[in-house]
Amino acid sequence: MKTLLTRLPAWKALRAHHKKMRLLHLRDLFVADPDRGRRFAFEAAGLYFDYSKHRITVETFKHLFALARECGLRKKINDMFSGRKINITENRPALHVALRAPEGQRILAFGRDVVPEVHRVLRKMADFSDRIRCGKWKGHTGKRIRNIVNIGIGGSDLGPVMAYEALRYYSERNMNFRFVSNVDAADFAEATIDLDQEETLFIVSSKTFTTHETMMNAKTARQWILRKLKNREAVARHFVAVSTNQPGVAAFGIDPANMFELWDWVGGRYSMDSAIGLSTMVAIGHENFYRLLSGFHAMDEHFRTAPFRRNMPVIMGLLTVWYNNFFGFRTTAVLPYSRHLRLFPSYLQQLTMESNGKYVTIDGDRVNYETGPVLWGEPGTNGQHSFYQLIHQGTKIIPCDFIGFCRSLHSSVTHHNTLMANLFAQSEALASGKTFKEVIAEGTPGWLAPHRVFEGNRPSTTILADRLTPETLGKLVALYEHSVFTQGVIWHINCFDQWGVELGKALAKRIGNELENASSPRLTHDSSTNELIRRYRRLR
Repeated sequence: MKTLLTRLPAWKALRAHHKKMRLLHLRDLFVADPDRGRRFAFEAAGLYFDYSKHRITVETFKHLFALARECGLRKKINDMFSGRKINITENRPALHVALRAPEGQRILAFGRDVVPEVHRVLRKMADFSDRIRCGKWKGHTGKRIRNIVNIGIGGSDLGPVMAYEALRYYSERNMNFRFVSNVDAADFAEATIDLDQEETLFIVSSKTFTTHETMMNAKTARQWILRKLKNREAVARHFVAVSTNQPGVAAFGIDPANMFELWDWVGGRYSMDSAIGLSTMVAIGHENFYRLLSGFHAMDEHFRTAPFRRNMPVIMGLLTVWYNNFFGFRTTAVLPYSRHLRLFPSYLQQLTMESNGKYVTIDGDRVNYETGPVLWGEPGTNGQHSFYQLIHQGTKIIPCDFIGFCRSLHSSVTHHNTLMANLFAQSEALASGKTFKEVIAEGTPGWLAPHRVFEGNRPSTTILADRLTPETLGKLVALYEHSVFTQGVIWHINCFDQWGVELGKALAKRIGNELENASSPRLTHDSSTNELIRRYRRLR
């Protein structure tokens, strides 16, 4: 049933409510309610979620929760977990939650329980990773494998490389882990420049085993191996595949017994906890990988069962809608105060913008409201000496997510205290700011005072966990996955397709042929593209 979002009663109520809220300052909200810091914060699934520094009141959430109900969020959540075909443009479920379901849980896709299949592949992954880590798997010349290179792109790269960086503390330090995704030859060259072919194994991650960039890099890797090892039989000892295309895998030279399966009901950007995470499992061991899965599942169950008023992903998603659609704040910054999470914002960029960067509703109609915001970020404290100036005093309001840990993985308490002091200070400064009167009271000359005023009233969420463990990483990723889904339900768009990437890929294939063949037929692109192609041909 088609419903126009902007005509819903809750949407209209929020529009009217916004007129009042836009005039209120967070500084005044905290003064009016001394208990606000506890009222708008709670703990669930091992994460502490403080959303008190947002431009909201109890009334705001009364309307936001009403909007969620009017958009059928609870039913959509149940539909996803029960395996209904919620990815309607591709006629399939979106069952990433099945990837981390414990054995014995029953989740159906196309009428078949998929959980046993998931655990069969997990056991196969565990056996393989154990053999690599203990040295039983040998290369073609009998040497132990010491280098793992994951070849993928998009979700087949961003998830594994982010997880490796996030969990490097738990990784096998006697091995090297590298990641190749870019078709730029420099990516492969730099990843392998100091590696020995006899000790290197490639994981080629491509669901179809036809992804252009991945297969080009895989073929380059095969040439690199054979340049030294000479024998084509060596390919089977130095390559494994994560794919659904067994004939393609075998034709490449990989033993199909060393192909780890994927399923159509898993989207690439939701797949880091599937066989796409094979490099992660080799790095951290299968026990820690299972801990990662348990973290995902804990947040899944929280999202599935918690009432909206205490549901972390729901509240996070609704806050995004509140700012994006009523305040006109069209970007979000994710600011992890952890060096290990330095790639987490990059990972979330794909999750968020590939999922909700849509201007067409599920019904095929063009939206008349804003959808997915731009997401970006950088670890603290580095970002404080980069772009925080704009966040604090710029003309654009950017809601921020601060992520921190109460205990460091490393030994220096002094370093960690300083790190966390900066996190807490930044969220306070964004909310409260500093008035002209306060600046003058500090003895600042009047002519300088305007430059040192901070308006504040800039919203942020703070997410705290005990330590960065595999479980914690799983919880954080699932939190954002389900927040993105919540947003998509409200905006009535499909979070699980990505048709927007197809046109550029098709044109690139055509242009690639034209670059290779300078005598190709007359160029028929726009005049700019035609001239760029001609210039490249002349200068290459």
